[in-house]
Amino acid sequence: MTKQDRIISMFDDIAPTYDRANRVLSMGVDIVWRKKACNKAFGYYGKNRLSIVDVACGTGDMMGYWKKVADENKIAFDEIVGVDPSEGMVGVGREKFPKFDFYIAPATKLPRDDASADIISISYGIRNVMERQAALAEFNRVLKTGGLVVILEFMKNENPSTLGKVRDWYMNTILPWLGGLISNNYEAYRYLPDSIEGFLTIGKMQQELEDAGFDMLYTQSFSMDISTLMIARKK
Repeated sequence: MTKQDRIISMFDDIAPTYDRANRVLSMGVDIVWRKKACNKAFGYYGKNRLSIVDVACGTGDMMGYWKKVADENKIAFDEIVGVDPSEGMVGVGREKFPKFDFYIAPATKLPRDDASADIISISYGIRNVMERQAALAEFNRVLKTGGLVVILEFMKNENPSTLGKVRDWYMNTILPWLGGLISNNYEAYRYLPDSIEGFLTIGKMQQELEDAGFDMLYTQSFSMDISTLMIARKK
């Protein structure tokens, strides 16, 4: 079993408790981060009748916020599609959002035509994609010229501030214990801080996006630099 397969299996296992764990572990603030991403992206794109593909969609949370924020801004969808390799996570998503379309597929093989999407989003998922450059190339293929890739992620911080050190203590000490308690899978929530430590800095992620054919539009970190939002435009 490859590392990518092990990650998918882990998400299959924690799918039933995933939403509850997210709300508890983030104390609900992830909702603010997600809405911020939607509002910023709509502001940059400035079009109606959008086609949005949410990659690593999990249980569909981000899809729900795309729809909610679009409704608040009177923006219409042609479609909103979720793509994820975990059948367990998508199964929960289909129950939550029966009107949305979900597909089981990896980030490197999106079941979409060339230049067919206005926005591709991936929330806390790019860190779990082992073939990241191939995934970014796939995003570029599926996006229309001028389309946006919207990334929310936990980034590695090489020189943490005092608040950043508090964040790291929470991520390394409290989060695995609490997540394990909720999900009955300590290893899955031990994986989270370990995967952040092994991931990219903001600067390196920006460089990978630029190398994949995107222009950076916006980068902002929130809540003691726990979460970072990046928005880039296909050239």
